[in-house]
Amino acid sequence: MKNLVIVESPSKSKTIAKYLGEDFIVTSSKGHIRDLATTGKGGLGIDLENDYAPNYSISRGKKDVVKELKKYVKDADYVYLATDPDREGEAISWHLAQVLDIDMDQNNRIEFHEVTKNAITQALEHPRKIDQNLVKSQETRRVLDRIIGFKLSKLLQRKIKSKSAGRVQSVALRLICEKEEEIKAFVPEEYWNITASFEKDHTKFEAQLTKHKTKKCEIKNGEEAQKIFDSLSKDFTVESLKKSVKKRNSKAPFITSTLQQEASSKLNFKAKRTMSIAQKLYEGIDLGEDTVGLITYMRTDSIRLAPEFVAEAKDYITEKYGKEYVGRAKVSKKTENVQDAHEGIRPTSIKRTPESVKEYLSAEQFKLYSLIYARAMASLMAPAKMDATSIVLDNNDYKFNASGSVMKFDGYLRVYGQYEKASNEVLPALKEEEVLTSTDIDKQQHFTKPPARYTEAKLIKELEELGIGRPSTYASIIDTIVTRDYVQIDNKSFIPTESGILTNKKLLEYFDSIINVEYTAYMENALDEIANGKDTYVNAISKFEEKFEPLLEKAYDGMEKIEPKKTGEKCPECGGDLVVRKGRYGEFVACSNFPECKYIKKDENDKTGEPTGETCPKCGSPMVYKRGRYGMFEACSNYPKCKHIKGQEPKETGEKCPNCGSPIVIKRGRFGEFKACSNYPKCKTIIKDTKKTDE
Repeated sequence: MKNLVIVESPSKSKTIAKYLGEDFIVTSSKGHIRDLATTGKGGLGIDLENDYAPNYSISRGKKDVVKELKKYVKDADYVYLATDPDREGEAISWHLAQVLDIDMDQNNRIEFHEVTKNAITQALEHPRKIDQNLVKSQETRRVLDRIIGFKLSKLLQRKIKSKSAGRVQSVALRLICEKEEEIKAFVPEEYWNITASFEKDHTKFEAQLTKHKTKKCEIKNGEEAQKIFDSLSKDFTVESLKKSVKKRNSKAPFITSTLQQEASSKLNFKAKRTMSIAQKLYEGIDLGEDTVGLITYMRTDSIRLAPEFVAEAKDYITEKYGKEYVGRAKVSKKTENVQDAHEGIRPTSIKRTPESVKEYLSAEQFKLYSLIYARAMASLMAPAKMDATSIVLDNNDYKFNASGSVMKFDGYLRVYGQYEKASNEVLPALKEEEVLTSTDIDKQQHFTKPPARYTEAKLIKELEELGIGRPSTYASIIDTIVTRDYVQIDNKSFIPTESGILTNKKLLEYFDSIINVEYTAYMENALDEIANGKDTYVNAISKFEEKFEPLLEKAYDGMEKIEPKKTGEKCPECGGDLVVRKGRYGEFVACSNFPECKYIKKDENDKTGEPTGETCPKCGSPMVYKRGRYGMFEACSNYPKCKHIKGQEPKETGEKCPNCGSPIVIKRGRFGEFKACSNYPKCKTIIKDTKKTDE
């Protein structure tokens, strides 16, 4: 008997295939095999006259995949659909079932949250039917995004030359633009601080002025500061002294958003990169004798941990650190928008420490796995405890405050201390009514600062708190507004571009009632209602269309069309006006009568196609100037027969190719450097670094 298991990714299929016997064939769909067609009215792929019925077509480049899958299905006695355990994965299973003619009345859908032998075996023992509510929820999201994306983008492209607009990306852009407006409108206000310095028993500390008698001190200018300064003596009396033990609790295990935030702030990883690395860790890493998924599924809103893992982790903590380090599992206070019944992100085994698998991981994989491992373990550990002391010092009715703390018990910081520092701020032994003589009293001028711009971590946190988007969408939202050139990144912060500001302005002018936080969060809730069987696809889409179409019509009538800037020159080919346009490599001058006239004025500084005066060291052909997305470069004119680019000659390693004997060189790919045969493309050997897996 032959059983067929279909997953989404080839690397996951290889991992799972090693767990199952000869009775199983494991293959992959390589992601989605179908998407909305671009046919029909407006190219939407939706029948607007027939309850918004979607029309799907096989995705570009997937015909061969579908053909191969059909062959596997034909030869199989039973098919299991094992796509990812979320709405997107459920939808992919549904598409596979439809295209491959798999009976959806059978229990052939399996799901697992970690790629381990035990999880796969358990999943196969408990198959279920495809959840049609989850499928409809995903379908509704896709159709909404298609309607808004196509119709709004078409409007903006025609009127103001913007590249695109989206249901959620436009709200993210709005948040960034509103923050920029706050910053521009900010007026700094002056304030002063007065600080007293002390030293006792070789311990130095400082106290800050906070009150005069019982009233809070707010010093707004230098005159007020000087007046207070002049009324102070050098002697301070300890008015009150309070000692306490403060607890510092560990944070919950990671969910998608918190993983992206922490990886951004602690590891300097972009959200998209974090998810890519996490995907590899989830799908499986070759550990020499075995291939195993190192973490649970990384798209989740839940902090729940499996009881089996909690028990295993607590035993491990007790054995390694002592019983006093064992804490309690975190319980979610969040009752809405928790996607499905997922776990939090955790290692698949607490015994698989980062150090034990380090040699099989790339540097980035090791860093992210270490962070996930430490966070999951720390979440089950006891709070850290500090001996805290706070004192109030009196000087002529002016009250100065100082505080200090000393670590009494490190608790969860034993494993999470490298990511969450706890410094010891020591105060000397003091008693009430004791008189201290200051070593210095200092007054300093300050000005209030404008609100900080959004970093990637802060924007993700804001989107999550506002109920906008879902874990799987945060990275793509950010990637879209950056690649569309609506925002630029400066010192890790988002700054809206002119194009972004203009796009946001027009969207607010005509679509304020739907491109806002409240409505977007409402739509997310509507999608959850569909997933729970409490709402329908047709109802959600029709309600949206009733609201959206009148706004779109008004925008077409009222939004002023921005014409390209004229240069004052005439086209030498047709006599039309020459205008400034934007292309993928920046601005250029072209005829206003495009597409009838395709004249483009040559940039005087553009040497594209001109010879450099050198010859190619590989084939002897002339070298010429070429233009790419990063500017001008010099390359062989004999391309594609010769692909030599000046300055990019691969460096030899001194090794020989085991297959053809040619030198092994260091090449650069999209994920960094790697070793490969210099005889490419005749020989496609890549040398795997045992300490660094391919990204």
